[in-house]
Amino acid sequence: MFHRDAFMGVGVGLRRPHIESVARLGVSDVPFWEVSPENLLGEGGRFHRLMSDVLGRDPLLIHGLSISLGGFDPWDREYLRSLSSLLLTAGSPWHSEHLCFTSVDGFVTHELLPMPFTRASAKHAATRAKELQAQLPVPFILENITYYAELGHAEMDEADFITEVLETADVGWLLDVNNVYVNSLNFGFDPKTWLARMPLERVQQMHIAGHSVSGDLVLDTHGASVIDPVIDLMQWVLRRIGCPVPVLLERDSHIPELTELLLERDRIQSAYDEVMALPVQSSDGSSRA
Repeated sequence: MFHRDAFMGVGVGLRRPHIESVARLGVSDVPFWEVSPENLLGEGGRFHRLMSDVLGRDPLLIHGLSISLGGFDPWDREYLRSLSSLLLTAGSPWHSEHLCFTSVDGFVTHELLPMPFTRASAKHAATRAKELQAQLPVPFILENITYYAELGHAEMDEADFITEVLETADVGWLLDVNNVYVNSLNFGFDPKTWLARMPLERVQQMHIAGHSVSGDLVLDTHGASVIDPVIDLMQWVLRRIGCPVPVLLERDSHIPELTELLLERDRIQSAYDEVMALPVQSSDGSSRA
């Protein structure tokens, strides 16, 4: 079991192209990795064996991709039992999933689809989050997603929707700052003004990643280097939280060589360390020691 301090600083999402190097050689500069349970559950296979080698040696956060929190399909009880066992084996301090739906009538879309921004939808998501929390051996936290169109008539905006779900369910927040930035460009709002409305005291982890532009649309591809405005947003949040939380660098397409990815991690770690050395900035913008 790893102490929670092992999960501070900037970690890296462990992806297939790098698993052999990480498993065989180790990477001392990365404080922790993040992996998907879908890549660790089950039996057999070379990739699974390599992932298991890392699991037995390095601090790992477990971040799920397939639980359809906003959907209506019944829970897969066997999957949740296996997931609970993995969380305990890995020593992950929490388990994260996305605030969205991913399946309909048993059909898995392999997409993170937005929920309607309605009170009924928020109540449904919060109820499902409570149900999941009751079945997991560690705290459950939710991640905000990118989306490109609203579903139906919205009764509230995204910020109010996320806040209502987090507070009604009483769960933590995995704040993806790149997702906030991408949504801000696509829907025309200021990301810092948006974040200032949010319950930042619930942030337990952050994600940071790159994106791409296609015509008038900004796409959350995780396929490019993190740009400076997104790093600035990470720093802005860290100052207001007033304490270190783990930040995870994601790269899921156009994945570079491991040495190049680690150089980007180092750049983000330097920005992280820079803000951690500053006085805490309160929600009204003033500083205190």
